[in-house]
Amino acid sequence: MNHNFPTTRREFLKTAAVAASALAAPNIIPATAFGANDKIAIGCIGLGRLSGVGKNGMGGRNMKGFLWQDGCRVVAVCDTYKDRREEGKQIVDEHYKDRGCATFADYRELLARKDIDAVMIATQDHWHALIATAAAAAGKDMYCEKPMGVSVEQGQKIVAAIRKHGRIFQGGMQQRSSRNMRFACELARNGYVGKVHTVQVATPGSYYRPSYEGPMEPQPVPEGFDWAMWRGPAPDKPYNPGRVANPDWYLQWDYCAGFICNWGVHHLDIAHWGCPSIAQEPCEIQCKGVYRKKGFTDNIESWNATFAFPSGLKMIFTDTSKQKVGIRFIGDKGWVHVDRAGIWFEPESLMRLKLKDDDLHLQESKNHQADFLNSVRTRKDPVSNVHATHVASYLGLIAEIAARLETKLKWDPKKEQFIGNDEANKRLSRPMFNGWKL
Repeated sequence: MNHNFPTTRREFLKTAAVAASALAAPNIIPATAFGANDKIAIGCIGLGRLSGVGKNGMGGRNMKGFLWQDGCRVVAVCDTYKDRREEGKQIVDEHYKDRGCATFADYRELLARKDIDAVMIATQDHWHALIATAAAAAGKDMYCEKPMGVSVEQGQKIVAAIRKHGRIFQGGMQQRSSRNMRFACELARNGYVGKVHTVQVATPGSYYRPSYEGPMEPQPVPEGFDWAMWRGPAPDKPYNPGRVANPDWYLQWDYCAGFICNWGVHHLDIAHWGCPSIAQEPCEIQCKGVYRKKGFTDNIESWNATFAFPSGLKMIFTDTSKQKVGIRFIGDKGWVHVDRAGIWFEPESLMRLKLKDDDLHLQESKNHQADFLNSVRTRKDPVSNVHATHVASYLGLIAEIAARLETKLKWDPKKEQFIGNDEANKRLSRPMFNGWKL
């Protein structure tokens, strides 16, 4: 039966709840004391298209989400597109009814501002690690879109930087602020479906098709767009609209590992939240994948992965052509299935269940941005903490490596390395180009 708690993306930003496996961060308060009127000063890096076709990327949504929080003030925006940063400034200034929002084309200039306490990062995936580690070194807390990057090593670097500099990190995985997702995990964690033996995870993959249909030859860089900065640590290739179109860039290995990671991170995060053994036990991974070949697109399109654990636990992770979208925890007494449309149970009596006082109650968050701001003030980890975001990111990445190598791999979660396969371990990192280094 469908138990319809709020589950749309808009409702994720306005409602609900989350997990409490986070560790407290060091008690370090920004020297700016949160800027004027005790408000946390935020800079937004990566806005996306704010109007017209293809608008409503996560950068713009996150920025607007922070605008409506009383505890902060957006003071700066940064984007490689001049028109986007100017439009971002206009939206911010109109909201605050002044002209105080600064604009930057280079994130390093924004990070250099001493009066900025925290940043929102929503660039293309291949930039996340560089900006997040630089932000931590600059003393900024951060709300960073998923995944952690395009390699396991990049996630490890972010985790290390957050710990070294005592920063707050909130991953942009709003599903942890959904009551449905939290309740499904609480049922699994508290044994209400019995001992969980199978976790099924399915996310969109081949559903996304490239939008660009023009010529493949190099083209002039549009005025007001810094192509070299957008490309950054990715290989130096000539500009073509097909490289930067949406969703086309998601489908290219240079900028994204594919929806096995970028979309998969959402549901893999909930799978890990409801079944922590997924990141605690060693496992064997097998994955068959089909790779894209249209235009510039070349990363994984569809996949079928199995994670097998010594305890008998199994996680089956596929695109939605092979399983029902969402996450299903299957135990020896029943199951619970959850996605963004609702929640289903077997037995149906679980729908009416209320947790006992001595059950595990996962951490609640009524709003993903508000939860981050509260963590900045309290110095306690938010609901989508850095470790959870890293795990959810690497689960998709290691499945992709198994698909690419077409072989069964063994994974050691403590060392975060493959066992006995040097070629697979080489793929845990990616080279950076054009002089960029982590």
